[in-house]
Amino acid sequence: MSTPEFVYKIATEAAFAPSRGGPAFAGMPIDAADGYIHFSTAAQLPETLRLHFAGQGGLVLLAVRSADLGPGLVWEPSRGGALFPHLHGGPLLSAAIAWEAPLSVAADGSCTLPEAVR
Repeated sequence: MSTPEFVYKIATEAAFAPSRGGPAFAGMPIDAADGYIHFSTAAQLPETLRLHFAGQGGLVLLAVRSADLGPGLVWEPSRGGALFPHLHGGPLLSAAIAWEAPLSVAADGSCTLPEAVR
């Protein structure tokens, strides 16, 4: 499997806002509970949003450069055995975030992703 240029982090605006402009984002509560930061690939985003964020507004999508995550980026089996990107060993450094975009997910889990998602 080749590593994609970007992996994506979904966060609530409330959780991410205090980190905006700072050196790092520690992640969402589930990241702290699991001991690593969860990401999705572009192909995995729609299902992640449907399963975990249906009906939620006030979200932010972070596009993170995979190459900037270093050896802490680990691909591990999750949903149905698919390999998901996880960051072990530290917070998400702000310098690795290429861009961010606001995001809302309909009650049925559908969402229009930014055109830049690839």
